[in-house]
Amino acid sequence: MESPESVLAPSTSTHDGFVRVRGASENNLRGIDVDCPRDAVVAFTGVSGSGKSSLAFGTIYAEAQRRYLESVAPYARRLIQQGHTPHVESITGLPPAVALQQRRGTPSVRSTVGTLTTLSNSVRMLYSRAGTYPADAAGRLESDAFSPNTAAGACPRCHGLGIARDVTEQSLVPDPSLSIREGAIAAWPGAWQGKNLRDVVSELGHDIDVPWRDLPEESRRWLLFTEEQPVVEVIPQRDRVAKPYKGRFWSAKSYVLHTLHDSKSQQMRDRVLPFMESGPCGLCGGAGLRPEALAVTFAGLSIAEANALPLADLAAHLKPAATFEHPAAAHRSATSGEGTEVSVTISRDLVQRLGILVELGLGYLSLSRATPTLSPGEMQRLRIATQLRSGLFGVVYVLDEPSAGLHPADVEPLLAVLEALKDAGNTVFVVEHNMDVVQRSDWIVDVGPLAGEGGGTIIYSGPAAGLAGVPGSLTAPFLTRSGPSDAEQAEPRTPSAWLRLTGIHRHNLAGLDADIPVGVLTAVTGVSGSGKSTLVSAVLADAVGAHVRNDTPTEGEAGDDVAPEDSGTAASVVADIQGLEFIDRLVSVNQKPIGRTPRSNLATYTGLFDAVRKAFAATPEAKSRGFGAGRFSFNVQGGRCETCQGEGFVSVELLFLPGSYGPCPTCNGARYNEETLAVPLDGRSIADVLAMTVDDAAVFLSGIPAAGRSLATLREVGLGYLRLGQPATELSGGEAQRIKLATELQRARRGHTLYLLDEPTTGLHPADVVLLLAQLRKLVDAGNTVVVVEHTMAVVAAADWVIDLGPGGGSAGGTIVATGTPRDIAALDAATSITAPYLAAHLEGRRLTV
Repeated sequence: MESPESVLAPSTSTHDGFVRVRGASENNLRGIDVDCPRDAVVAFTGVSGSGKSSLAFGTIYAEAQRRYLESVAPYARRLIQQGHTPHVESITGLPPAVALQQRRGTPSVRSTVGTLTTLSNSVRMLYSRAGTYPADAAGRLESDAFSPNTAAGACPRCHGLGIARDVTEQSLVPDPSLSIREGAIAAWPGAWQGKNLRDVVSELGHDIDVPWRDLPEESRRWLLFTEEQPVVEVIPQRDRVAKPYKGRFWSAKSYVLHTLHDSKSQQMRDRVLPFMESGPCGLCGGAGLRPEALAVTFAGLSIAEANALPLADLAAHLKPAATFEHPAAAHRSATSGEGTEVSVTISRDLVQRLGILVELGLGYLSLSRATPTLSPGEMQRLRIATQLRSGLFGVVYVLDEPSAGLHPADVEPLLAVLEALKDAGNTVFVVEHNMDVVQRSDWIVDVGPLAGEGGGTIIYSGPAAGLAGVPGSLTAPFLTRSGPSDAEQAEPRTPSAWLRLTGIHRHNLAGLDADIPVGVLTAVTGVSGSGKSTLVSAVLADAVGAHVRNDTPTEGEAGDDVAPEDSGTAASVVADIQGLEFIDRLVSVNQKPIGRTPRSNLATYTGLFDAVRKAFAATPEAKSRGFGAGRFSFNVQGGRCETCQGEGFVSVELLFLPGSYGPCPTCNGARYNEETLAVPLDGRSIADVLAMTVDDAAVFLSGIPAAGRSLATLREVGLGYLRLGQPATELSGGEAQRIKLATELQRARRGHTLYLLDEPTTGLHPADVVLLLAQLRKLVDAGNTVVVVEHTMAVVAAADWVIDLGPGGGSAGGTIVATGTPRDIAALDAATSITAPYLAAHLEGRRLTV
């Protein structure tokens, strides 16, 4: 779902200016009572897992949703995606509610800025109803004919993707001076050489020892592009073939396409992807639309050209059409709708909505920009802008970390937006970790003091100024800084070498040269859209990933998880790279979910569950019953509950109501059958262990070294409050990223590793940032290189080196404006580096945005 979720709940007829919550027991909340003022900006703070989201979303918003649905007819209610009924005694003074939650999944490559904001709907309507058509057009097209995501509009050749992929001789054989024996056909896997493929090719009449360029054209084309995949049989002759071979011959092209389409291994697909050449579709020019739609223009632009314009330029281009007050008949024709009342109406609406996005600093984006390439901060501001346009009055907006992914300079417009929502007669509840936003709030609800079972109580509820000095609050010390931490005062490390990238071309990086220090912690900074993620998560990851896959192709390590989210949509071009010999491994730690279903959880992802299952299988009870480790997996038959297939819950169908989920009636949510649950480990069943928090499990499983290492690293990154069986679908992006980091920390490392992290502090309380920073510095102390894309000044100040991009976003960015140590950057003026004054303020223990 791309549009924000809105729920209008009937508020009480009388209230005293407060939303009063009584007896909230959702998740880890301990029957709390709290009062939050209406017509104010209220910040919910606390460490990760303290219970603030359970209060704001799980209780207040969930109750608003429940009340609204009570007023909906039962038959219509079954068509609405319903949430749960919160565990709370009462809530009074509750206004209608609108929730803006961060989307945790991976957006579709077909999702764009236009579809996310619904602006594409208006643009398509503008071209359908008011566009200028060719004289030979059969008639006006419906609006869906201007969408690449519909059958009516999608280009028949690229199916709406705008991209054509194919293989060429150059991509399959990058070095024609090599012979087949020397590996000229790079697309063929190395393992094929061990299956006598070279000798088979030789027996079929192709010379395997001459340079590829000297082979006959017929041989080259047959080896690379044979599509019929003939069955060949070769009998050993002259001892050239070790044993008879009979099987299907795969040409290089057939092998690449077969692997991409049919292989279940992401590693295999990643391996052959470089042999594909991508480019704009020759029929639609990359627009993804049918020629009939591309032939329609408005104000001199096709819809593809309009979608490709920066939002600020598009607003300026449409402004004349929006201010055309008295359409004259002279401007109308049978083929054009420009100058008509409908064109003025749609254009005016578009200009107004685009203006809001420009005011929020997003004018550099285009409607055709794919959402997987957007930063979390850009995504959040796009959703907020949509709500600003809605003009709702008297509602409570519940926002999930609206500052996530924002540079400190971008926080200023966000604060103005929150104030605008309040001034319009609304209440704003924000779950927030950014202390600049918290300090500017009218009211603070601090939840804690710790996470999980150590949290769930109200530490403080009142005006922002009153939080300072509150005992037991982990938020208070960070609200009023007194100076840099020990890590921020440490002497920067000296790089041991440099990675030098020259001639970088991707997105808004045009001919950029970048030097990345080796053996230190580097922070890449800049405003949203300046090119940070493109440089680190795309260009650097691609370049180093290709190197480690070629030089150290150890399965499961080299190149782990390095493919950027927009892989394949824009090829990285780097003219020259030096220093790759200093890097042996690459680990890219991003915020993608660790699993797509509830079956994937913390224990299974980290691998510690393997050790737990083996421990259960080693008990006397398990041995007497003949149970092996597989018996204690909830994913396979034998040990799992067959009623729920090991999921622990079942779908419940209700007449005239939507289906809901409830605990399995057979296992009561335990996931296992009775025989498996009857096997104890120190008095606990396998289900009991999955229900433990990391902190509790660290004590209970202390005698199992393999599990202990995993649990120790999870605690070190601040995840001690999570349950071992916590489903992947319930984890935030920040939690998923820290789990990946913890999993990597527990591995035995070989060689020099480059770690790439994209905004690792997203979703982290400042107290948790301290824990994360300690782990990043530990990686560097072990002789590795860490590069982070980061906006949190605490991490930037503690880095050894800073690369600042800018000066702005989009076409105004893509340039390295400053490099140096944190104090080097802090000494610059704002005209040189937008980051500089915020970094200087942090190092001096003050806040620039207040």
